[in-house]
Amino acid sequence: MTRKIRDVMSPGAAAVEPMTTVARAARLMREQDVGDVLVAYDCDLFGVLTDRDIVVRALAAGRDPAVTTVGSVCTPPPVVTLTPDDTTDRAIELMRTYAVRRLPVVERGGCPVGIVSIGDLAGTEDPHTALTDISRSAPNR
Repeated sequence: MTRKIRDVMSPGAAAVEPMTTVARAARLMREQDVGDVLVAYDCDLFGVLTDRDIVVRALAAGRDPAVTTVGSVCTPPPVVTLTPDDTTDRAIELMRTYAVRRLPVVERGGCPVGIVSIGDLAGTEDPHTALTDISRSAPNR
């Protein structure tokens, strides 16, 4: 069943500025129990930083997370986004096309207002799948 993104997104996604250190962003992810943060300056979405970006582009590359900035290791622009008025079908199409698991949700002018994940969509589109069960599980600690 197609729905509007506003009905399934996680509002108020965590965000950091491009000059934030990777270490600080990782602590924010832990505090907010999320696997990604938006990298933005005011209403300008610069990129997306995932836990995988931290591992592959910072730690595995030997970069010091205490001094490495998120702007230097995040998924760079252009960032594929949705609006709250887009549909879940559009989100699925974009995720398939760009091979991503999360999409920032922005309002007019590009101001980030949330994020929608593959887990959000799985729970909406087919609540009886294994992916839905995994997405609803308690996080690893």
